[in-house]
Amino acid sequence: MLKCTACGREYSMRKPYQRCECGEPLELELFESVPGIGRRVWERFSGFFPFDLKPELSLGEGDTPLTKAKKLSREIGVKVYLKNETTNPTWSFKDRGTYLGIHRALQLGFKKIGTVSTGNMAASVAAYGAFAGLETYILVSSTIAEEKLKALEVYGAKIVKVHGDYGGLYYKSLEIGQKKGIYFINSDDPFRVEGYKSISFEIIEEITPDYVLVPTSSGGLFRGIVKGFLELRESGLIEKLPTFVAVQAEGCSPICRAFREGKEKIERFKNPHTIAHAIENPYPPSGNAVLRRLKELSGLCVTVRDEEILEAQRALGREGLFVQPASATGVAAIRKLRERDAIEKGAKVVGILTGAGLKTLSYIKAPKVEECLLESFEECFGE
Repeated sequence: MLKCTACGREYSMRKPYQRCECGEPLELELFESVPGIGRRVWERFSGFFPFDLKPELSLGEGDTPLTKAKKLSREIGVKVYLKNETTNPTWSFKDRGTYLGIHRALQLGFKKIGTVSTGNMAASVAAYGAFAGLETYILVSSTIAEEKLKALEVYGAKIVKVHGDYGGLYYKSLEIGQKKGIYFINSDDPFRVEGYKSISFEIIEEITPDYVLVPTSSGGLFRGIVKGFLELRESGLIEKLPTFVAVQAEGCSPICRAFREGKEKIERFKNPHTIAHAIENPYPPSGNAVLRRLKELSGLCVTVRDEEILEAQRALGREGLFVQPASATGVAAIRKLRERDAIEKGAKVVGILTGAGLKTLSYIKAPKVEECLLESFEECFGE
């Protein structure tokens, strides 16, 4: 059964419902189960998912590393763990949600799928659509960078560049999908959210965190991670929840602004501008749902400046991890919260690294390069 995250209205699983008539996102009710034995997270936690998951639709998503950041831990004074979602097939966390979304589309009999995205989700849906043999539509903004379009070419999807208000394209795509028989696996589709909760299951297999920091755009990833931990508690597998922290770039932070001002609903963020393009969403479709969760669970919402994001990206590089700017926002927020004493010394803190740095090379400076003649090669190494 699907249920509205705001008014509680229930919807049947037999039809492709994605949002409530009140305008808010839908979500599956909490699952209670116990983990089993299996090589993949989908097998070990199979009882927590709404249907049997087919290995033949998988590209190998999930079961990503949880790495302790030794340098950052010493520097900041907390135990920093990094959930490295860059190792997924298309280099971002989106693959987990797309895997569940493909199942849902096929379950309902769709032969066409699509998404609205200019980055990680576009690549993910294009790749999984190609693998499943589905006709795939990727709707992108008219201002999309050429490097992002090139990343989609190899999958053979139909790419449509849409001129006009990109913020309204999410809702328009759902209308078009109903008319044209296309299942749009958009950012906070209920089954995409189901895929994201697998991150929580993997974290709890290794540590019991005190804080989990989530780079937040549409709100689907945040909702999925929270839902995963809620199901673990409902099932008696953990006693208490971590403190959940939604992280946004200061230059586009509609959720954090509404949270800070004590509002019940978000408002469109005017003139957004940040290097963290992957989370630059001025009117996130799950923004109100994230607000409700933050207030209900005593969570936090933190903004970070572009300079702090770039510094965090470099700090992650020194840990051997190359991430896109949006992925670095969590680490920037850990540092900021620790400076404010909002995170206690020695706490176990997990930051979600959402996407790989290779996707945003335009913000990386060329390194300093030394040149040597072969005849004097040894001198280049100094004394």
